[in-house]
Amino acid sequence: MEWRDEGLALGTRRHGETSVIVELMTLRHGRHLGMVRGGRSRAMQPILQAGNSVEAVWRARIEEHLGTFVIEGTRLRAAQLMQSEASLHGMALVGVLLRLLPEREAYPALYETALLIANNLHENAIAPALMVRFELAILQELGFGLDLAQCASTGAVEDLVYVSPRSGRAVCGEAGAPWHDRMLALPAFLRSNAGASPARGDIAAGFRLTQFFLVRDVFLPRGLVLPEARQSYLALTSVG
Repeated sequence: MEWRDEGLALGTRRHGETSVIVELMTLRHGRHLGMVRGGRSRAMQPILQAGNSVEAVWRARIEEHLGTFVIEGTRLRAAQLMQSEASLHGMALVGVLLRLLPEREAYPALYETALLIANNLHENAIAPALMVRFELAILQELGFGLDLAQCASTGAVEDLVYVSPRSGRAVCGEAGAPWHDRMLALPAFLRSNAGASPARGDIAAGFRLTQFFLVRDVFLPRGLVLPEARQSYLALTSVG
């Protein structure tokens, strides 16, 4: 079997004396692992760093095998990412979130969003809001998507300021006021009519919102805790 695809490098681990197992998020084949022979060479190591875009050819005798990759770099971001500790933790967080998804299933929209984040991790005014939206998209793909389009109680589409922790649905200010201390804040930039430049406080509220549902619905049921990369990224971008 053989296929060719573009991909975003998520990480590597050693395999034998000279090879590595590479993990890619690909456009058409999802998150996929494969061995790269000679991957520990001086020529290949810079290409296989997390955050780089590559062109990959995967080959295996049968589909269920690990298979091998032949990889060429197309956009090498790793050197730029290494200049910022926040960017490194951000890229690690992208990998952690993508690993919540099943292997070898295509998620083209998530792939494109991951690329967008990788391209903008050095932009602290842009990347954190993109990461919040990415976490929402991960929840959606895992079957725990939030309904933020209208009020769960009244059907209103204006004044949506809360999210019910029980249902994951938006609630307007009037309907949610009696239970405001039990509600999660819905930051303005996550509303459909919101602007493109959210305040830092709104981004922090966005991360608190996604954290609640990620912990309750995804991490705890799998016996996992929030990744250290997430906590570090939030602290380094001043939104934690």
